Formats: sequence, C-alpha cells, structure tokens
Amino acid sequence: MKALVLPDGSLNLPEALRERHGLTRGGEVLVEDTGEAIVLRTLDQAVARAQALSRRLVAGRSGASVDDFLAARMGDTGAE
Repeated sequence: MKALVLPDGSLNLPEALRERHGLTRGGEVLVEDTGEAIVLRTLDQAVARAQALSRRLVAGRSGASVDDFLAARMGDTGAE
C-alpha cells in the first residue's frame, strides 16, 4: 500500500488500512524510528506488544507477578 505524506507532514493512510486497525474515525498512533524504517502502531498495539514483552521477561520467575508484588507490599505494611 502507498500512503501520501503532505508537505506539512500530514500522513494520509489508505481507508482499508484505517478500517483494519480501528482508525476509521481518526486517532493517535505511536511512531517508532527503527533507523531503517518508520513503524506506526495504534495505542492498543503498543500496549499489547509491551504486555507480551513483559510476559516473556518474567516467565517462570518467582515473585515477578503483580499478585506477588502486592502480597510483598502487604507484608511490608503488616496489613492483611
């Protein structure tokens, strides 16, 4: 697909692409410069990517879950 970048920097994404990614009414995207490419991600895509990375980083590690963190904090305060 082609997209047009206007002289003012605006980017016009094709309708099919906007529909596929839930941007039919417009919206924000995150822009990543990888050095070799420009990557656009919706906010939902960026959150899902961060969650997947977090799961990989803590997989199998004891004490790495949110529940473990909260339990430790409760132990620090003596609250039950």
